[in-house]
Amino acid sequence: MASKHRAEPAEQSATDLYDRLRQDPEVREYIRLADEAMAAIGYTEHGMRHVTQVATSAGNILVTLGYPEEEVELAKAAGLLHDIGNVIARDNHEQTGALLAYPIMLRLGFTPHQAGVVMGAIGNHEQIGYPPISAINAAVTIGDKADVHRSRVRDYHEELEDIHDDVNYACVESELSVDGDKSVITLELKIDTEIASVMEYFQIFTERMMMSREAARYLGCEFHLIINGTKLS
Repeated sequence: MASKHRAEPAEQSATDLYDRLRQDPEVREYIRLADEAMAAIGYTEHGMRHVTQVATSAGNILVTLGYPEEEVELAKAAGLLHDIGNVIARDNHEQTGALLAYPIMLRLGFTPHQAGVVMGAIGNHEQIGYPPISAINAAVTIGDKADVHRSRVRDYHEELEDIHDDVNYACVESELSVDGDKSVITLELKIDTEIASVMEYFQIFTERMMMSREAARYLGCEFHLIINGTKLS
């Protein structure tokens, strides 16, 4: 009698892993629910727009700096999944998100190595005071911290005096650029100072910019911040 073997899932090409994640109903539902949870506690938008932006920025950073295609794809995957832990709770969402992502990635054809790298990038994207653990982690951290814009504010009311909403709503233009030749990553913002001052921006985002600087350094780059045409770092 011939023996029966269960067919193993075919390993997927690294070039389509991000698209598989983005189209997966489970992933999309976790992202939707995570954003609903953030809305319930008064946080800015953390839905598909935000995570897609982070994924795109992370991928662009590594492409421009000449990283291999597989690492670019994994950076995009980590960017897409970096906030799904918010579906459980905001506190420690990076660690819970990494664990949530693991079975999904294996189901969609990631190798254990690929899944582990993405988990590390997700789990460390909020680790203040610690250096990045990989180029993928560094790229996701920069992409996440650079997503500052009034479109993230759900329902702005000036009279509520919420400095987080004020600073995000004041940002009318935001552009993250990478100069591979000069090894410089630049975040350029245009802020409406009638809504929030540059000092208020620093009050809220100093830690984020320090994390971005550390992440850029890991990638062999300087990090520059320009607000209203003035270079501040």
